[in-house]
Amino acid sequence: MLASWLCFANPQITDANLQPGHTMCIFSLPILSVGDTRIFARFSGKGTQFLVYQMTYESENENAMILPIPVRQPAEEKSVRFINLEDYEGFFDTLNVGFPIKPRIQLGCGEFSLSASKDSLSVVEVGSYVASFVPTMEDFDRLDERFVLPKEVWNQLPQYADYGFAVFQLKDGNRKPHPMAFEFETRDESELFFPTVHIHDGEVHEKEFFQHLLYMQHAGFDSRVGGYVNADIKDVATGVIRSDSVAGEFCDIDRAEGVLKNDLLLHRKIVMGEYENVDFTIPAIGHPTEKSFNWRRIQWMWPWVAVAGCIAWFFARRSRLKRKQ
Repeated sequence: MLASWLCFANPQITDANLQPGHTMCIFSLPILSVGDTRIFARFSGKGTQFLVYQMTYESENENAMILPIPVRQPAEEKSVRFINLEDYEGFFDTLNVGFPIKPRIQLGCGEFSLSASKDSLSVVEVGSYVASFVPTMEDFDRLDERFVLPKEVWNQLPQYADYGFAVFQLKDGNRKPHPMAFEFETRDESELFFPTVHIHDGEVHEKEFFQHLLYMQHAGFDSRVGGYVNADIKDVATGVIRSDSVAGEFCDIDRAEGVLKNDLLLHRKIVMGEYENVDFTIPAIGHPTEKSFNWRRIQWMWPWVAVAGCIAWFFARRSRLKRKQ
């Protein structure tokens, strides 16, 4: 699905170069392939950030997905709240509905088809996952050793020295599990955080091939965007693509368990190709949940206001001239 859609967004992108295996993210054990990565982020307005993550993968063994997060320090196990989206497996599919594709001529491709305690970390059953929050890098020794990366790997990622880590245990096989979701106490509400760093066979490379769709909600974006254009057209004010309507029009808000805000638009960024191997962040301006007046919504009226002003000036001037006579 992602491959076919991206073909629309860029006629030079084909299914052949979107095969799973390009995108590896951070797993505790070797992985055969990963693909179709989609991430959603939203600030709650109460000092936390929601994060939802879904991908397809193939693994010969039980594995674990490790998501570093910039949690507020000092971090505790209660700094993260896991959210069960087992009943909303199609979460990202519905987000995609908000970006309808408007036909074009000559598309060029086919259809879109940190804690001092050394006790074991608590685990939480979240739908089909078993999840844990690792407050600091030192706390990994409290986790099942199968789901821990060697310290040599973490030494290559000094930026995570004061991060926390959400760990989701994954079953073996070729799977597309339901979305992983949680809410964490964030240290920085000036930019939305997306965990996207890749690790291949214990090595962190300077650049990597990305195949991600990053979704977000923020009232500050809604307060600045213009109208919807098409599924791949960025808004000039935000640099990301806006949905054609608010989330409540096309998403199941009840099944989203508070992750989505019904009266806000969705925005997304297509990350396709070779990029610096870092976590993506999107700068956010304004209040995360309360919209301010968007002057661009009345931009279409400005020419008419100018014309009306000229006409009013003309008649006022003529009236003054008549009085002088």
